[in-house]
Amino acid sequence: MPHALNQKNRALNFFHRLTLFVLLLFLPVSHALAEMMLYPTRIVFAGNQRAAQLELINNGTESATYRISLVNRRMSETGAFSGIDVPLPGEQFAEDMLRYSPRQVTLAPGAGQAVRIMVRKPANLATGEYRSHMLFAKQPDPRGRTSVESSDAKADNEIGITLTALVGASIPVIVRHGNTEASVALTHLDLRLPADKAPVLAFVVERSGNQSVYGDLTISFTPHSGSEQVIARANGVAIYTPNPLRRASITLGQLNGSRLTNGALRVTYREQAEDGGALLAETVLQLP
Repeated sequence: MPHALNQKNRALNFFHRLTLFVLLLFLPVSHALAEMMLYPTRIVFAGNQRAAQLELINNGTESATYRISLVNRRMSETGAFSGIDVPLPGEQFAEDMLRYSPRQVTLAPGAGQAVRIMVRKPANLATGEYRSHMLFAKQPDPRGRTSVESSDAKADNEIGITLTALVGASIPVIVRHGNTEASVALTHLDLRLPADKAPVLAFVVERSGNQSVYGDLTISFTPHSGSEQVIARANGVAIYTPNPLRRASITLGQLNGSRLTNGALRVTYREQAEDGGALLAETVLQLP
């Protein structure tokens, strides 16, 4: 029996060191997070704005504790995020000029909490855009439901392991200083027509300037002898500085009574309505 207990203790220490009792899933807000809601999903400080506020709501069925922190993330050409250990040229972060409260909050089901954010720009701040991400990480249940030891272990020499997913989400917090601007182009359109799947339009969103861009993509088709039909949308598409481009591919919907021939595919990229709805870029692909 002592030998079995020693084996169990060594195994438990090993699993504690590897922190297998928690699986953290820090997902972008664009994914549907059933147990958490954030609004707005991005914060932009521009001009003389010094304060902003967002709302965190617990959409789950049990009380939950969320820890709030700032992290720095890099976006790939396909839109995937990764943590940053060493900054690359052109990457500028906002974390040192941001203040926020609270840092941690416990919410009952359906309850909300306002999170206040303030920016303090240092003297001689260089013109440009600075970005960090505010992370809302759900914490382990203090009642012990995330214990590494499972209560249904069948014998002293058996170890039950419980993996509990702790969901989190992050939103970008952007600080713009001085004159910032960006221009966008939609290029390299490639219509793919697989035999047994829906058609896919691949293209590149190119960005230049010292400011990120954010908006909605719409794809429509107009046959030579018919009216325009919207066949795909992608909302909340961002290209952050210093990235010069983002590669995209969007599955196209079905057409009403026509095929993707003898017409024009139009791709538009616009600011969201609350940002003014301005047209950022547009291009047309003629189909034979």
